[in-house]
Amino acid sequence: MTGTGGGTAYASGPLLLGVRHHGPGSARAVRTALDAARPAAVLIEGPPEADALIPLAADPGLRPPVALLAHAVDEPGRSAFWPFAEFSPEWVALRWALEQGVPARFIDLPATHTLAWQKEADESRHDGGDDGDGGDEGDDDGDDAGESGPAPDPGSGHGEQVRVDPLAVLAEAAGYDDPERWWEDVVEHRGPGARDPFAPFAAVAEAMGALRERYGAGGRRDLVREAHMRLRLRDARKEFGDAVAVVCGAWHVPALRERTTVTADRALLKGLPRTRTDLTWVPWTHRRLARSGGYGAGIDSPGWYGHLFHAPDRPVERWLTKVARLLREEDRIVSSAHVIEAVRLAETLAVLRGRPLPGLGETTDAVRAVLCDGSDVPLALVHDRLVVGDVLGEVPESAPAVPLQRDLARQQRSLRLKPEALERELELDLRGDTDAGRSRLLHRLRLLGVGWGEPARSRGSTGTFRETWRLRWEPELSVRVAEAGVWGTTVHAAARAKAEADATAARALAEVTALAEQCLLAGLPDALPVVMRVLADRAALDTDVGHLAQALPALVRSLRYGDVRGTDTGALAEVAAGLAERVFVGLPPACVALDTDAAEEMRGHVDAVHTAVGLLTESLTGVSAGTADGGAAGPTEGGNGTGAAPAGCGNGIGAAATAGAVGEGAGAAAGGGGLRGRWRAVLRVLALRDTAPGVIRGRAVRLLLDDGALAPEEAARLMGLALSPGTPPAAAAAWVEGFAGGGGGLLLVHDERLLALLDTWLTGVPADAFTDVLPLLRRTFAAYEPGVRRTLGELVRRGPGGRPGGDTAQGATLPGFAAEPDTGRADAVVPVLRLLLGLDTRLDTVPAPAHTPPPSAAREATHETAPDSTHDDSLTGVGA
Repeated sequence: MTGTGGGTAYASGPLLLGVRHHGPGSARAVRTALDAARPAAVLIEGPPEADALIPLAADPGLRPPVALLAHAVDEPGRSAFWPFAEFSPEWVALRWALEQGVPARFIDLPATHTLAWQKEADESRHDGGDDGDGGDEGDDDGDDAGESGPAPDPGSGHGEQVRVDPLAVLAEAAGYDDPERWWEDVVEHRGPGARDPFAPFAAVAEAMGALRERYGAGGRRDLVREAHMRLRLRDARKEFGDAVAVVCGAWHVPALRERTTVTADRALLKGLPRTRTDLTWVPWTHRRLARSGGYGAGIDSPGWYGHLFHAPDRPVERWLTKVARLLREEDRIVSSAHVIEAVRLAETLAVLRGRPLPGLGETTDAVRAVLCDGSDVPLALVHDRLVVGDVLGEVPESAPAVPLQRDLARQQRSLRLKPEALERELELDLRGDTDAGRSRLLHRLRLLGVGWGEPARSRGSTGTFRETWRLRWEPELSVRVAEAGVWGTTVHAAARAKAEADATAARALAEVTALAEQCLLAGLPDALPVVMRVLADRAALDTDVGHLAQALPALVRSLRYGDVRGTDTGALAEVAAGLAERVFVGLPPACVALDTDAAEEMRGHVDAVHTAVGLLTESLTGVSAGTADGGAAGPTEGGNGTGAAPAGCGNGIGAAATAGAVGEGAGAAAGGGGLRGRWRAVLRVLALRDTAPGVIRGRAVRLLLDDGALAPEEAARLMGLALSPGTPPAAAAAWVEGFAGGGGGLLLVHDERLLALLDTWLTGVPADAFTDVLPLLRRTFAAYEPGVRRTLGELVRRGPGGRPGGDTAQGATLPGFAAEPDTGRADAVVPVLRLLLGLDTRLDTVPAPAHTPPPSAAREATHETAPDSTHDDSLTGVGA
């Protein structure tokens, strides 16, 4: 069946319509040519295995942008895509054939060879071999492996010819420096031929023939593909005669007109590698059609091209109206007058630049100048939302899919969780069944490697019943789902099998604890026995304190999910408690002889373990009241105190902990304080261990002070020791970083004693050492909020006397801020100075000042705690 133009169309054989993939001008021209020629069959560039999927293009549920996905049956992760948009010439041809009841077939190289070539290419690159012939570099067709990237030809060498970019060469010959602008002027703005609908294709074919004569036919891979196309075209001509239309990349048109023998074409296809493949339709996005997304046949502005294809008239006015609507939605002031002025400016720019109509460049300049007030910030939003766009296609349920994909689609419908290309935040309240189900689904997909959602920090609440997710569906996630199908036919079964396999294959202890946390979050109690068995085995064998400290926080966090998610965490609590005990024993020796980087890493471990111990104590208290914080529920642990304790080391620490604290009296402090008390004893050991890095000693003091286990006076004394003139400036700065870092600014604001000590030390740092400690101090204070830094500056500038009530509240003798030297404090050190200088043979021959207690009495007073004190202001048993 042919139309009135059929005789002209097939005068020289089949109608060859060379196109630019995803070009709206080509799409309009193809539709006009098909209406005029009325072919008996339509052949389209694409994988022949997808012929069975062509009828689905008529389903209203299949909405572009979509793509043909081919993946290897035995290796689903090896895949290739053939994308289609509404303005793609191939899609227009496909839809025309279905509407007219005309057979449509794909004629490109089968996907079975394309994926096999991919595998060989990856293996050759892995072995350090050839990176490929480069035959697809700069390919504007994109019909090879779509998103999978270029694949090399079998037997190709480094001297293989590389195909040029046809549009770039033609644009340069026409005097254009931008191929996209040349294409707009020559094709998009002129429309299909009014008198002869086939004339544009004849001109393009002639240009491609000249380019192939000048630059060659490209790589061997192009020759193989074109040989297969010719064989399929011969088969169609035997069945339908010459009334056949071929829609393919313009580059291939001269090759399809060549007179070659069947034997020669089959010889090129002989011996090609093969692999079993499956094909289906998957959703696609405009963003993935963009060249910036890594697509070899991509275009710069899919959203703009889609607008040109659908706009019935006045495309510039309609486009600028879209831009104004978007900017208004973002609360920018844009009026109708702005739009009118932007249209006038775009048209004026087109005249000045000698263009037939305003293009994307002219409209972008007009938007920047008029609608965005010269700012590139709102212009970037226009480019992201409109020029590129976030349109996501849809695929009907009748499309072939792996069972896992079908189960995922069913859960998405039941949970009302629709995939979207535009990133959005999702707030979940886990106390509701629907939100709890959404959380489980997203966590299971993450465990399977399908990163549809990423957890984000909740802004409204930090409770365990709240979760925040950032969701964004990318087309390649369809491949991840197909790849995950090897683990099971449902999301739940696949996630469980994957968790068990990951636990067995995990090498680091932290990986297993993180996996246990994921299992709880994903609601996979069936996988926990395997994970817990592996966790117990690894924890028993791992002696690296860093690994244990990394593993503990994730394990303890998991204990908090039982209440909200209804999961039994008894086994986790037992393992976590044992892990904590091992950390307590091994941490002090592990903090010795560390360099700067290792000390900073260990400081992070100390912080993480401190938080974990607090959570673990609460969790164990909930399980068995009174056992978590131990038997010393009286003055020893009551009121957050840690007073004196029996010399023995109880509750499971044993002789190892006592031996680890020899010479520092940690055994006495660690006696009956329970889990929290034993951790505080470890912090005391770290605070006074001279061989530990300053950043760790300072952090230990800070944690004890925050916990109420150390009196402010004692913290000030330790700070004074650390910042004494005898301490090297670098070591003192590290102590300050450990103590004052991580939100310590407010502590300095409210405790002027500590601020004064810090100020005195800082002003006394020698000039030659100041540059060495400056980076540490800058890093410490830069982490403070601006308001905190400003308040600290004011305090240092004015001193305590400048603050309201400062003189009465703090007196004039606050160290570092006193108007005159404190003679009483100075007299206290006179006996020691006389002894050091040899002025006295006996210390007790020099009477102490009347108002100063003897050194021994001061030492004893330091270790005494008032019976009615709410906390222990001492370091009992440490350093005595």
